[in-house]
Amino acid sequence: MTITSGNFHLDEAVEYKDAMDGCQRFFKRVFDIIFSFLGMVILSPLFIIIFLCFFLSGGKAIFKQERVGYKGNLFNIYKFRTMVRNAESDGLIPRSLEERNEKLTKIGRVLRAHHLDELPQLWNVFIGDMSFVGPRPERQYFIDQINAVTSNYKYIYLMKPGLTSIATIYNGYTDTLEKMITRLEMDIEYYTTRSLWQDFKIIVITGWKIVSGSRF
Repeated sequence: MTITSGNFHLDEAVEYKDAMDGCQRFFKRVFDIIFSFLGMVILSPLFIIIFLCFFLSGGKAIFKQERVGYKGNLFNIYKFRTMVRNAESDGLIPRSLEERNEKLTKIGRVLRAHHLDELPQLWNVFIGDMSFVGPRPERQYFIDQINAVTSNYKYIYLMKPGLTSIATIYNGYTDTLEKMITRLEMDIEYYTTRSLWQDFKIIVITGWKIVSGSRF
């Protein structure tokens, strides 16, 4: 089962339309509520183990950060802490892999390697800040950089941000402006073609990549 992004390129003159109607969006939300709750219950032993690791190491487990979400509203995204505290105390935001790796903790390296740092976002999905599938939420600092190049980021605000996406799977970690624009193109392509079936395929592929140890 594969999903690939074609030769989709943004056109400032085109008005892009959501492929999901209201009924599909309703069932997408129902799916998010049910399976995020089940995920938190089923994975609760893993949550406890991770919390214990942080407790024994004397570190703070949960990290929250302000992101821009649906309709441009701000929300706090939750993750297990992977970098040292005050990682941005010098005023610089570590964006490249090299910069971020330098500030990863030992526990953080393990969590990042297996994508376990994202698990607290099941709560974000449950309360409605996010969905399982959708564009990854960005910080205003980087959105400003994208808006300086294209006005099409406005379409991202029409979708709830997600735990995973086609861009997450195939564009990899986004550490340059070029990759941000590519991710934007892939996210808008998803917006114009999305369906419940497509969401299911994205979730399955993401799960397989995590289980198989793929880096993305």
